[in-house]
Order: sequence, then structure tokens, then C-alpha cells
Amino acid sequence: MLATPGSLPAAAVEDLYAFEVKQDGQRAMIYLPGDGTLRVRARGGTDITAAYPELLPLAEDFGGRPAVLDGEIVALDEEGRSDFERLQQRMGLAGSPAKAARMAGRVPAHLMLFDAVYLDGRLLTKLPYTERRVLLEDLGLVGPAWSTPAAVTGHGAQAWEMVRDAGLEGLIAKRLTSRYEPGVRSKHWVKIKVHRIADVVIGGWVPGRGRLTGLPGAALVGERHDGLLHYAGSVGTGWSHAERTRLAALLKVAATEACPFAEVPSVAGARWVLPRLVGEVRYTSRTRAGRLRHPSWHRLRPDLAPGDLT
Repeated sequence: MLATPGSLPAAAVEDLYAFEVKQDGQRAMIYLPGDGTLRVRARGGTDITAAYPELLPLAEDFGGRPAVLDGEIVALDEEGRSDFERLQQRMGLAGSPAKAARMAGRVPAHLMLFDAVYLDGRLLTKLPYTERRVLLEDLGLVGPAWSTPAAVTGHGAQAWEMVRDAGLEGLIAKRLTSRYEPGVRSKHWVKIKVHRIADVVIGGWVPGRGRLTGLPGAALVGERHDGLLHYAGSVGTGWSHAERTRLAALLKVAATEACPFAEVPSVAGARWVLPRLVGEVRYTSRTRAGRLRHPSWHRLRPDLAPGDLT
């Protein structure tokens, strides 16, 4: 079940919602058959169990009860905040168990659990959020690499101030009566980000000059609407040298002669790529045409595919 981007519920209705901190990590479903094993699957269904060996003891801690739990795998910074850039060092290692084990010692992962979908032979998806939450909390899942963060009913404005002041990404507001809708981006779950952030698809780039010779000076990004990729602007700031270098390699592999945007943007020296790289950008506002004002690069999103943004 996915959340819909939106704004903080009004004070008059905030008591109808529970508020959870929005974690900045990799969404995961945890399958516990009750035989002392577990399997971790990414949002798209990929088996990523081997990438996070520190989660395996959760099966023993949980005991012999079969369950399916929903959560977010994160890597925490020095202040205990989820840091996606740190987590990226752990992602994509499911095919390299030995490397994953080494990285677990350097960059520990932590599983934040927030929902129970199946428990003791019973499918819980038709239960309201409040009942699922009680069942989850009653499991008492707190361990060295997993926990069940608190949810607060009502008090949305105070929760918002807390995440803003703490430098966290935002809140998820969940309707107390909401059922669990697998695979659905539901309006009953609302994600409210502290900063204005857009998920975009890279459709081209402009070569850099001077010290950036051989590297992308700017990425040309777009957003999908009605099945088409519409140009949203040029992003040239917010990169580290390492990020530009990494992106240069990815753009080289994705090079194409055809412009992927619905309308060819008027950008001198533009080079086109297959629209398969997804990223996040911060921005201040939008033009009337929907272009991003003052966009700054935030991060690549290897956990998302362009089709996830439709």
C-alpha cells in the first residue's frame, strides 16, 4: 500500500488520522513462515534477503507465528535519522552475500516496522488501521536491527513541527479507518514532505565545461503525465563530484539518438538518454507551465522505476 503526496490534514479532522515519521529508505515486505526463517522482498517483489543479513535473527525473535509485515529498511546517520545516501551502499547486494555481510558491519541497516498484513493464518488487510496497529505493537518487535516506531493519533501540527525541527523528511498521515490496500496508492495514506521534492525521470543532459569537462553539467528531467514524459527543467546544482562521475557512467550506458520528451526542449547541446533513471530534486516552486523553479539535485532513486511515477 502506497501513500499519496499531499498536505497536512486540517486541524478539524486531524483526530481521524495517525501520524508516523516518513522514513527515507527502501520499502520492504517481511515474510515470516513460522519455521525460523524469513524472506525480505522489495517494493517490486525482488528478493533482497541476502542484502540485509542483520535482519535474519528477527525470525528467531518472532518465534513460530507465521506473519507478513510491512516496513522500511533504513541506514541511520550519527543523529539517528534515516539517510538514504548511506543506505545506497547496502542496496543491490542481494547477489553478493559476502559483500553484503562485510557492508553490514560498516553501514548497519535497520528495519522500521509499521504494519501487519498477515498474522497467525489470518489476512489482516480488511481490518482498519487502528486494529492492525494494535496487533503490530502487541508483537513487541524491538531488536538490534529492527523496531516499531511510534504512531501518534491527532496532534498533526505538533508532529509536523517535530519532524521539521529534527531535520526529518516528513510525515505519513494514515486514516484510522483505512484498510490495507495492496499495490494501491491510496488517498487514505498521505505523505507530507518537509521540503518540496519531486520524483523525476532523466531524459537528457548537457555536457559540463571547465572543471566539469567530461561530466554532466546539468540533467534534463521530466515528469510523466498521461503516459508521456513532459520536460520539467534543467538541474545543474546539488551534485558532488562523485555523484556527477557516477551519473556520467549511467548516462553513457543509456545514450540514445531520440528525444524521450513529449516536446523537444530548446536546450543547446542537449544529449538524450533512455528514460529509465529516476531521481529526486528539491525545488522552491513551479512555473505556470509546471516547470520546476530553482531545482537542486537530491539523489538518484535506484529503488524506483519510471513506471512507478505514473
